[in-house]
Amino acid sequence: MYAMRVQIAIALIALGYLVTAGAPLVQAADPAGVVFTMSNGGTKNKVLTWSRAANGSLSLVGSMATGGRGTGGQLNNQGGLALSEDGKWLYVVNAASDSLSVFSISGTSLTRTDVEPSLGDKPISLAVKGTLVYVLNAGGNGNIRGFRRANGTLTYVSGSARPVSGNNTVPAQVGFTRDGSQLIVTERATDRLTRYRVTATGGVDAPVITNSAGPEPFGFDVAPNGTLVVSEAGNHVNDGSSASSYRFNSSGVPVSVSAAVQTTESAACWTTITPDGRFAYVTNTPDHSISGFALGSNGSLTILDADGRTAATGSGSFPIDLDASSDSNYLYVLATGTDRILAYAIAGDGSLSARPGVGGLPGAANGLVAR
Repeated sequence: MYAMRVQIAIALIALGYLVTAGAPLVQAADPAGVVFTMSNGGTKNKVLTWSRAANGSLSLVGSMATGGRGTGGQLNNQGGLALSEDGKWLYVVNAASDSLSVFSISGTSLTRTDVEPSLGDKPISLAVKGTLVYVLNAGGNGNIRGFRRANGTLTYVSGSARPVSGNNTVPAQVGFTRDGSQLIVTERATDRLTRYRVTATGGVDAPVITNSAGPEPFGFDVAPNGTLVVSEAGNHVNDGSSASSYRFNSSGVPVSVSAAVQTTESAACWTTITPDGRFAYVTNTPDHSISGFALGSNGSLTILDADGRTAATGSGSFPIDLDASSDSNYLYVLATGTDRILAYAIAGDGSLSARPGVGGLPGAANGLVAR
């Protein structure tokens, strides 16, 4: 009977069905990496973990409660989960219970070490640099708050409480520049990139505004050479989305290199750059597609496919969050319409080839990080 149960469990995992558990179901032997997302469940939020094999395939490890609650619906955000640079810590937002969870990572195993109030309403995005952690609270008029991690516990950083640029800005993401000298928040309703200089103590100065090169800036990522790439949903005008790249001048001001490069698709919202810095990808959610760009050493963006469709994610898929593996060989995409994680092999020219993904995710799943 025991052997039969083991066989059934393995079969379910191979088919991509998600089995909720409080402890790992499968501990992969020498996994090449790991992929995390969260359930964003309205009753209990959970982190969902898959081990990543060298060929890019995913195997379910299990799920673990965050100690908080999600919204049970979409968050319109990027960065609901964040990994530390050394891959040893995972941070997760609990948007309905206004808290942050901290997990230590060992292989594919998680240990929850802390849950702290976000000191604001509806935390949706996290930024991590060393032991410094910032959260974007999107509720009300929005704000950011900073914390320092020590021994797995977060402590509020004095001088880190700052507003966004104004009222009703509809912020989407917070993130650090590559050198950690600034924080950036994208504001969808104001078409702004709002910046904060990070002080020596880990606090931040008052917000400084830069106008976005394209309408409705949403998600972003930063390349190893410091280039900032931002997706622009284009006010959700049909086929009106774009992406822009920026380099920071000596005063820390982002200066556009490639401004509003059209995807010819709709509502480009989520962005990732491969760890080797060669390619950037954005998801066009209502058009069920991914647009890829070659990222030049000078920060320039060149779209890979004239029609903007580097990959079609499938009818009704509604792709949102995405991330590339640490070896830059695979791209993983959260398809909220079909409750799947899609997998693609990244070729040397940036083209994408579909690989088997996994299914059975919760309908409100949000955020995705890979390594």
